[in-house]
Amino acid sequence: MAYLELKNIYKTYGQGDNTTEVLSNINLTIEEGEFVAIVGFTGSGKTTLVNLINGLLEPTKGEVLFKGEPVVGTSHERGVIFQNYSLLPWLTVGQNVYMAVKEAFPKKSKSELQAIVAEYVDMVNLTPAINKRPKELSGGMRQRVSVARALAMKPEMIIMDEPLGALDALTRGNLQDEILRIWGKDKRTALLITNDVDEGIYMADRIIPLRPGPRATLGPEFKIDIERPRDKTALNDNPNFKKTRNTIIEYLMDIGNERKSEAKKEYVLPEVAPKSFVW
Repeated sequence: MAYLELKNIYKTYGQGDNTTEVLSNINLTIEEGEFVAIVGFTGSGKTTLVNLINGLLEPTKGEVLFKGEPVVGTSHERGVIFQNYSLLPWLTVGQNVYMAVKEAFPKKSKSELQAIVAEYVDMVNLTPAINKRPKELSGGMRQRVSVARALAMKPEMIIMDEPLGALDALTRGNLQDEILRIWGKDKRTALLITNDVDEGIYMADRIIPLRPGPRATLGPEFKIDIERPRDKTALNDNPNFKKTRNTIIEYLMDIGNERKSEAKKEYVLPEVAPKSFVW
C-alpha cells in the first residue's frame, strides 16, 4: 500500500461556461520514506495540488489517500512548509512554534511543549533568536522558523510548497542542506514542489514534471540515481546528474514550446542554472 496516493484526480473551478479545469487525471503514489519532487511551470497548478494533498481543497473527481484512508480536511500528520512563511508577526520565534506544537499535542504539559519547541528551534540554528519577532529576522531566518514549526509537530509526511523560492542563492543552498539533514535523521516521507530542476535533483529520489494547465497533468518520472549524501560541488562532474538534468530540461522545454504553439500564449519555464552547477 502506497503511503500517499492520488487516484484519477481532477480539479475544476467555476461553473458553466466559466469552468476551468486546473488539474486533469493526476495519478501519483509515494512510498513511506521517499523524497519526491514535483517540478513545474509557474501557474501550472502546483499549489492547487499541494492544497489537495493537505486537505485544504477537495478534488472535483478522484480521491487522495493517505495511508490508505481518504484525506478529509487538514491533519497534523501532514506538515506543510509554505513559501510565504505564514508567521504571526506579533509572536516571537518560540511562540510561533509553540502555538503549532500546542495544537498538535494538546495533552502534553507546558514543560513538555517548551522542550519540543527548544529542540526544533535549535535544530534550525535559531536558539539565539528564539525571543525575536519576525520583523527582526531576515527572510532566511523566517523560513527557518517555518521549517521548525512544521517539523516540531512531528508530521508523518512533510509537504514543501516552493519553500525556498524567495531566498537568495546562499541562503537557499544552506536551507536545502538543513532540510536534508533533518529529513535524513528519520526519513519521514517528503514531497517538494519546486520550479528549480537542480534543487529537485539535489534533494529528491524522484522528480515528476507537472505539465502546465489548464488540464495540468503529471509527466513521466525521472529517478535520481545519485548516492546520498550528495555533494553539491561534485555534481558538476557526475554523469548521472548531467544526464538527468539535461533530460528533464529538454522535456520541460518541449512542453513549453508545445503549449506556446497550441495556446499561442507564453509560459514561464522553470528556473534553471547555467550549464555548470552553481550554488
